[in-house]
Amino acid sequence: MAYVVTDNCIKCKYTDCVDVCPVDCFYEGPNFLVINPDECIDCALCEPECPAEAIFADDDVPDNMTDFIELNAELAQEWPVISEMKPAPEDAEKWDGVEDKLKYLER
Repeated sequence: MAYVVTDNCIKCKYTDCVDVCPVDCFYEGPNFLVINPDECIDCALCEPECPAEAIFADDDVPDNMTDFIELNAELAQEWPVISEMKPAPEDAEKWDGVEDKLKYLER
């Protein structure tokens, strides 16, 4: 089992989760983070650190967000690894909780 970053991370991109990951399995895009499922060791440290509550175990991903399982795997192959916490975007709080943000994903 691996963990998956879902919709609410888009445009929020808090990186608190990155700071606690012992295997550096987070990858960073312009306005979203993903977890490489082949590198995730299922330690569960990232999930409670996410201020946007956007991280789920792959078995617990909400039914309307299961596409994010494949999206994490795909984008982790394209984006660079991120291993240190960075400041959140200035408008992150504004985007936290906005629904259906997939249309705003920048690749």
